[in-house]
Amino acid sequence: MPPTEGLSIRGLAKTYPNGIAALRGIDLEVAPGLYGLLGPNGAGKSTLMRTLATLQTPDRGEIRLDGIDLLAEPDRVRRRLGYLPQQIGAYPGVSGHELLTRFAWLKGRTDRRKRRAEIERLLDRVNLTDAARRPVATYSGGMLRRFGIALALIGSPRLLIVDEPTAGLDPAERNRFHRVLADVAAEAVVLLSTHIVEDVENLCARVAILASGRIVAEGTPAELTGRLADRLWSWIVPRGETPPDAVHLSAVPGGTLAIVESSTAPDGRFAPHHPRLEDAYHVALAKTGILEVAA
Repeated sequence: MPPTEGLSIRGLAKTYPNGIAALRGIDLEVAPGLYGLLGPNGAGKSTLMRTLATLQTPDRGEIRLDGIDLLAEPDRVRRRLGYLPQQIGAYPGVSGHELLTRFAWLKGRTDRRKRRAEIERLLDRVNLTDAARRPVATYSGGMLRRFGIALALIGSPRLLIVDEPTAGLDPAERNRFHRVLADVAAEAVVLLSTHIVEDVENLCARVAILASGRIVAEGTPAELTGRLADRLWSWIVPRGETPPDAVHLSAVPGGTLAIVESSTAPDGRFAPHHPRLEDAYHVALAKTGILEVAA
């Protein structure tokens, strides 16, 4: 039986009119906390996020949030939902404070004093108090991402969905964003969809790896890396030499780091490689025939 608390996804499938099968039977059980969704471009992450955000309907499947049927009662779920998409638009001339006020009203924050207090608290949380009266269209990329999380947090959502949230952020903004997500995850289900493995490795208790619309691996970071214990080998291939077939290649000082999976070292040039989540990600993709070997 699915859990009464958290997010339950069963048999979710979606094929677009052009024939692209974006989701091919997704099954996930997500407890409150931070949960990572990793996958390359075209894996189906954004389709899954939009479906969970009630912006589109699947061809089949079931989604429940704390026992509520999301597909049957989308309006009921929307009041418990926060969504930060990859791209955020803004009306010309509308300030951050005005836009937050409009969204808060739509979320049912009809008490003026409580609404104002919540908006001020959110602006402070994302370090935008000083820019609140400026038009959102004038915000920098980092400010716009922080403003987006403020929008998503209106109404204290039970389910927070963030799609590629740290793209374009500098290290300080990225760290601030991570702290906000960690705070929210103490009381909500937070889905972090990204292709930046480090974000998931540092933040998420569990992670699912998507490829071609399917879940190809799922577990804690320790479980996913533990499955590769004593099975990874690495060699820094000198510049000018052709790298071997590998699950992952990355540029390093002196040449190219080649990582291969094998029960034994391919030859004397390879040394044991301690697995990380990034390695588990590339191995999972390689087993599906999707190779992202170049970093």
